[in-house]
Amino acid sequence: INMLTAIHPKLPMREKKITRDYYIHQEGFEQSGGDYDGYLMLRKDNIEIHFFEFKELIPEQNYGQVYIRTNDIDTLYQSLLDNNVSIHPNAPLHTKPWGQREFALLDPDNNLLTFGQGVE
Repeated sequence: INMLTAIHPKLPMREKKITRDYYIHQEGFEQSGGDYDGYLMLRKDNIEIHFFEFKELIPEQNYGQVYIRTNDIDTLYQSLLDNNVSIHPNAPLHTKPWGQREFALLDPDNNLLTFGQGVE
């Protein structure tokens, strides 16, 4: 029997409107769940990320990270470039020695999102 069914990372955000706008307009997420003060739930395809308000967050000291698996990394990467999303300068799309094609980006609060797809 499987008791664990999904995981929703919770990342810090300084300002809900900025986070919401970035993920919806830049990354193509949509808001899910209700609209709660100081909390944000966003969904895209089969993943969901939650954000909690942390107004005092210093972005340079934020080490929030998530690794997101995809089954079409090339199309995803190109769609983000087409939408003028900044890719992390040290992490453009590249095949890694551990058998994953990966790229990464930073959201407005310096949360690191790494996207990866296994190489056949």
